[in-house]
Amino acid sequence: MRSGNPALNDKTFSDYTGFDVSSERMTLMGTVHKTGFLLLLLLATASMTWHMVFSGNSSPMPFMFGGLIGGLIFALATIFRPQWAPFTAPIYALLEGLFIGGISAIANKYQPGVVPQAAGLTFGILFALLAAYQSGLIKATENFKLGVTAATGGIFLIYLATFILGMFGITVPFIHDASPIGIGISVFICIIAALNLVLDFDFIENGAERGAPKYMEWVGAFGLMVTLIWLYIEILHLLMKLNSQR
Repeated sequence: MRSGNPALNDKTFSDYTGFDVSSERMTLMGTVHKTGFLLLLLLATASMTWHMVFSGNSSPMPFMFGGLIGGLIFALATIFRPQWAPFTAPIYALLEGLFIGGISAIANKYQPGVVPQAAGLTFGILFALLAAYQSGLIKATENFKLGVTAATGGIFLIYLATFILGMFGITVPFIHDASPIGIGISVFICIIAALNLVLDFDFIENGAERGAPKYMEWVGAFGLMVTLIWLYIEILHLLMKLNSQR
């Protein structure tokens, strides 16, 4: 199995040799429930930095950057030690909430109403693709997985290069501007982020069918959270580009 999501790689569901077959197994509904729980945790901390931005009583920046860096640390811990996911995944959600709440509030402050639009589109895409996947309209074939994984890797390399060059004051053209090319790039990235959801659905379904241990529900939920956060940020970025042209 292949997934463009680094949280769900080829070894995620195969690296549990010696698992006690009498123990509880991973289920689809268990993963759904844990995903919902992680979303609630994210919203709880997001509301804190959101309030800080609009209240103006204190700067949310330390919390935002702390959440971003801390979330990355716990994301890596979850990826490399999936057995820790019942503990690391909730902490990841709490930390990412600090970052998401802050950037969402700042975006909504400059462009009122953009955050509800981005959130609505994110969950609309999630449920639409889930329905398409369950109905068989979209199938995660090997060629489909290869194409999405390659595109995801390319996007990651571009973002990494943009970050590194930005440290030296070099701006990569089109990535952040609202030109037709810049908007086209954002649309393409949103599509790839959305298609990663299909890979996540397929990977989690296969894990449940193969009898993965119960803690893998947390890993699956974490993987979906990673993709949803990426998709939300990209949609928010795209909407802000579109609104800036009005």
